Amino acid sequence: MGIEVAGVGIILVGAIAATLVFVYGGLVTVGWPAAYHRYRANLGRGILLGLELLVAADIIGTVAVTPSVENLLILGLIILIRTFLSFSLEVEIEGRWPWRRASTEGHESGGERRPERL
Repeated sequence: MGIEVAGVGIILVGAIAATLVFVYGGLVTVGWPAAYHRYRANLGRGILLGLELLVAADIIGTVAVTPSVENLLILGLIILIRTFLSFSLEVEIEGRWPWRRASTEGHESGGERRPERL
């Protein structure tokens, strides 16, 4: 249960921190459009980290009790759903498919890396 609380806490702290950085960036540094892009990426990172802990808590919870076929099927479904969410968030943050990362990194020349559009 402690890992679940930590996962939810990380999501909440990540959301609050991303919001504060967004407001500061919009008002002071980069302007609202760039701050919004960073906000989405930072918010996604916080959610991803929290989801990883929640998946770990589910695995530990299933192993800690007497594993039954029903418990294992429920765990598998939860992991499948959370993995899909994590994959979707990763694509949203990076702006490209994960398997495109290696092919685009070799073609980029100096400067800041720009995500490929989907």
